[in-house]
Amino acid sequence: MRDARGDVKRPIGLRLWLSGGWLAVLTLAALCAPLITPKDPLMQDLFLGRMPPFWVSGAEPGYLLGTDSLGRDVLSRILYGTRLALIVALVAGSLTCLIGATLGLIAGYYRGWPDRIISRFVDIWMAFPPVLFAILLIAVMGPGLISIIIAIVVIDWTRFARVIRAEAMSQGAMDYVASAQVAGRTRFGTMLTEILPNVLPTIVALLTLEMGIAVIVEAILSFVNLSISTDSPTWGGMIAEGRTSVHQAWWVLVFPLITLFLTVLSFSQLGEGLKDRFDPVLR
Repeated sequence: MRDARGDVKRPIGLRLWLSGGWLAVLTLAALCAPLITPKDPLMQDLFLGRMPPFWVSGAEPGYLLGTDSLGRDVLSRILYGTRLALIVALVAGSLTCLIGATLGLIAGYYRGWPDRIISRFVDIWMAFPPVLFAILLIAVMGPGLISIIIAIVVIDWTRFARVIRAEAMSQGAMDYVASAQVAGRTRFGTMLTEILPNVLPTIVALLTLEMGIAVIVEAILSFVNLSISTDSPTWGGMIAEGRTSVHQAWWVLVFPLITLFLTVLSFSQLGEGLKDRFDPVLR
């Protein structure tokens, strides 16, 4: 399909609906988890250990996605794990966006010594392997939700700073910026009213992508037992447990893994779709 200029238009409507729909379902599930979960996610029953999903022979009524090795309901644990994943995605992603985008705008628009200082700091910070850096921070601060959020913000703000700096530098060379300055607008006012709206689609795309990355980082930390307590349901912890018994109870591994994959993919596709929909250059 082509637009009036003959350029090929990408079908972004379906992508937005599918990714947004999945994330909306997850959000509702997280908010209503105490009401819709069929079982207590922490309740153990060793006599019901590794019961298969409802469509497999030998399933136990009431356990739709089966149980793990301790007899805990897999569906209930996935739903409660969704709450932690979305909290980390929202809080860590927003803080990372705020810090990185602000520094990127300042460096890209003002240039000069602010750009040199911020750029050198970004280069030094990005020299550290991000996952290992996160594990080191968690090991120092101790496991917990706050520690996870701080670790993600500390290691990922550079992604926003570098990309937004390049976007702000490109927009700062446009004629409309020069016109605003000729009209008497201050540099700070020009950055907020002229530069920021034009880089906002990129910020939105990076924010949703960062939310997906935050979910992955939390899952990795849970996988190595550096997230919250081991009793609390997390997707990474369920994947780690399911990996050890994949031949006897494949559902313990597969269902949280599918949920994690679809969530990260939805965040990525939502960001790209929103950028294509609202970017003034692409409209």
